Amino acid sequence: MDTPHISNSQLAVYKPLPKGFNKKNTISFGAVNNPLLSEIQNLGRKQCLGKQEWPQLNQINAWMITAETATFMKWGGLGVVASELPEAFNSTFADTPDTVSIITPMYIGNTGKKAASFDGKTYFGAQKNNIELQKILSLKVPFNGPRGTLVQNPVDVYTGTFNNVNYIFLQNERFFSINPHPNNNPAQDGCYILNSQNINEVERFAFFSKAVYCLLKHLTQKRNPEITMPNILVANDWHSGALSGLLKYFTLAQVEAGMMEQPLADKLKNIPVIHLAHHLGYQGWDFEHTQHILNSLYENLSSLVFKNSKAIKNSNPRTGSTLIVYDCYNQASCNFHLADRVVTVSKNYMEEVSKELDFGLDFRDILKIRKDHRNFFGIVNGYDKKLISPTQSRIDKLNKYFDPFHFVFYDEKNLSGKLENKKEFVKMLSKIAVDKTFKDKVIPLVDIYKFEDLSTSVKKIENTPIICATSRLVEQKGYDIAAQSIINLAERFSNLKSFEPPIFILGGAGDNNYFEYLTNLKDKISATNPKYGKRIFVFRGYQDDFAYSIQLASDFYMMPCRFEPCGLTQMEAMAKGALPVAMSTGGLVDTIENDIDGFRTEVFFSPSKRRVYGNNLTAQRLKNNVNAYTETLTKALETFYRHHNKIMQMTTNAMSKDFSWNVANGSIYKYYQLFKTGHI
Repeated sequence: MDTPHISNSQLAVYKPLPKGFNKKNTISFGAVNNPLLSEIQNLGRKQCLGKQEWPQLNQINAWMITAETATFMKWGGLGVVASELPEAFNSTFADTPDTVSIITPMYIGNTGKKAASFDGKTYFGAQKNNIELQKILSLKVPFNGPRGTLVQNPVDVYTGTFNNVNYIFLQNERFFSINPHPNNNPAQDGCYILNSQNINEVERFAFFSKAVYCLLKHLTQKRNPEITMPNILVANDWHSGALSGLLKYFTLAQVEAGMMEQPLADKLKNIPVIHLAHHLGYQGWDFEHTQHILNSLYENLSSLVFKNSKAIKNSNPRTGSTLIVYDCYNQASCNFHLADRVVTVSKNYMEEVSKELDFGLDFRDILKIRKDHRNFFGIVNGYDKKLISPTQSRIDKLNKYFDPFHFVFYDEKNLSGKLENKKEFVKMLSKIAVDKTFKDKVIPLVDIYKFEDLSTSVKKIENTPIICATSRLVEQKGYDIAAQSIINLAERFSNLKSFEPPIFILGGAGDNNYFEYLTNLKDKISATNPKYGKRIFVFRGYQDDFAYSIQLASDFYMMPCRFEPCGLTQMEAMAKGALPVAMSTGGLVDTIENDIDGFRTEVFFSPSKRRVYGNNLTAQRLKNNVNAYTETLTKALETFYRHHNKIMQMTTNAMSKDFSWNVANGSIYKYYQLFKTGHI
């Protein structure tokens, strides 16, 4: 059924939000007699209490709605989940009609580090994969333009198949271009870039949510043989956080305004939304564009929606409205309040965010309510083991790239190759240190800091621990904690003449401030103990083959994280026999067995210094995370030096562990149960 025609005089009754509406620090909601407005006002409470009945589904047809995929545009772990969850689901349940598809933007452009293009038939993604596509239809997506007026933006819809998953790509040049703006922050890259059209990440993904909504509305009205209407939506983190508000609020508001018939509204608003929350530190904040984005999402009905966007009563006055937090647009907020289910990526992180203000932030109380009413769950991310374990083909590719250096295959049944790779890696590091031509060939986009030649100074590589960290240079990963712990460690081990000092290799892409922590670490230790300082290698940037070779050679993988919702790098490291040395936070607790396949701190503190993990006596003794992590790193090294047989057994245990989605009782079966019943 087509949308009824609305005259200009009728639209004049409904107005967008005025400038400065969000500068009022208090929000009040008046009582209403209108049943539609009453339904809007009560939605937040209804959803958080789990009062909406889960539909009976004969067949699962879910859409993973995601800004990232590991296949075509990856920046972090949420892109890995976006690709692997549908792939694992479709493979595991291949004999059933149940499927999960992926809907994502078609990014086009070149950031300098990520490049993607489309020739009209083949899409060449930023992750070096390509897919043949067919154009299915074109949409017009209403969204405010640069002058604040509603513009009908063209969006072309393409479909294709990759690794047994149906992909739906949405193309729009203005919003999904990844060509950078001159003012783009160098730390922002990939799909998070401020693009040449002056579109930032929050506005980009608000538009993405609106485009998905317009596609759903189109499919509800007109059948399309190439795309079937989904019966479950999986909103992958904050990027699609506006979706519940569009499906439930905006749909009802259009009925109230006479712009949509009730049968169509019922189909849209009753599609269950599962919000998949990764880490709550990222929510899609945008104070400057709060009015602009809300008016773009809800058009002339934005005032009507906002005046009735009442959140469930809780103790946080900042979250009285579902659409803004305090006075700022927050992309995640709407789904946290209005999604039918919320899932986060490990059981322990679910406990942290529903108990601790430092982790749950403004949504702690809401998530506690959801957890108590059984519509908030923790499901540990899976990871396809065959993609992260050493393979001969992957190592052959590595050897071709790093010629003349030669790495060898090993597995949990034969660890001798690990030692050979340590020897080869030290030679390769030394070559990078002294040969700029070789460095520029193999890691051209990686900045190195005072790499030194170890080719003659490492006497017994079998007695030399190699310790690495190759995650992003961001606050979450705790590189400053790592730096201070290494300084403490150097002081403890400096007088032990019989031990070979460890080799540290630390770095990744990200914030220059955290790179400075590492360069200062190198300089400080070099000044007091040149022998130790020479063995510290720090870099900034990312090159996949380089990161892979580091883990092949490393005995330990450092994870001094301030928080880690699930973590995938510890799984990658364990698969390659690099034992994680980790904080006891989030999914690291769920995935690392202390003293069995890795090392975890005995205690963990929140940023406000509250004990989150461990007993009180240990917390009183250690006092802070730096001390806790130093103690654990020390324990790992002492075990290496004094009980090497135990390290070998732990390495075997780590490599034998299987985090694949579809192992017995694996995560994919929990998602199947959730899709079918709304519970796990």
